[in-house]
Amino acid sequence: MLDVLSHGDIIELRMNRPPANALNHEMLEAILAAYAEALQAGAQGLILSGQPGMFCAGIDVPELLGQSRGDIHRFWSLLFQTGKSLATCPVPVVAALAGHSPAGGAVLAAHCDYRIAAAGPFKIGFNEVQVGLPLPSSIMCIFMDLVGTRQARQIGMQGQLMLMDRALEIGLVDELVAPEMVEGRALEYLQGLLAMPTMAMNTTRLVGKEHLIPVLEESDDVDRTTAAWFSDETQAAMQLLVDNLQKNKSD
Repeated sequence: MLDVLSHGDIIELRMNRPPANALNHEMLEAILAAYAEALQAGAQGLILSGQPGMFCAGIDVPELLGQSRGDIHRFWSLLFQTGKSLATCPVPVVAALAGHSPAGGAVLAAHCDYRIAAAGPFKIGFNEVQVGLPLPSSIMCIFMDLVGTRQARQIGMQGQLMLMDRALEIGLVDELVAPEMVEGRALEYLQGLLAMPTMAMNTTRLVGKEHLIPVLEESDDVDRTTAAWFSDETQAAMQLLVDNLQKNKSD
């Protein structure tokens, strides 16, 4: 489900839950546990990666749809905790996007310090609205920080997905490289950061995020997103998504 790879003092957390690295309770728990273990072991930088062609397809709607309110509340708590951990990490975190990164995949990537994406026909974006979920306030704030308020609002309310070259243009990703070079470039970027005085680098990096911390820490997103999940509109949209996925599998 999650492979942990050591590159000296840089640790790579590689999602490995075929076919799409969809997020469920176990995946998020694995990321949080490996994150904590890496920092405890003295990691100076982290890479969050997926598989060739697919970083992360977002939340596992078919698995989550029939779960209880308590289970769904715990899922959202884990997701927001994961985002907060990535955003406030004491060492730099790079997202290595070797493929598609919609919805929850974009959420994880957006909370990292830097995003290196594969050039090609891969898409990224916050398409939650398309499947009946409002974009939570803390995630919208992260999105606005990356691409600007007006652009984030326009893209978010339409639930748009975009190709990686467009994501580079607006600042949602920071670099495009050949697919086979994504993880190597992520490692190279972190090594460049760590070659600088690390206290000064990390302090400056975190100071640049201070305006986001209150939103990440004080948001009621878990309760609000859980409530939205169980609304009639969202349940209907999610069921339609699951039905379409099952139909596509059978075709």
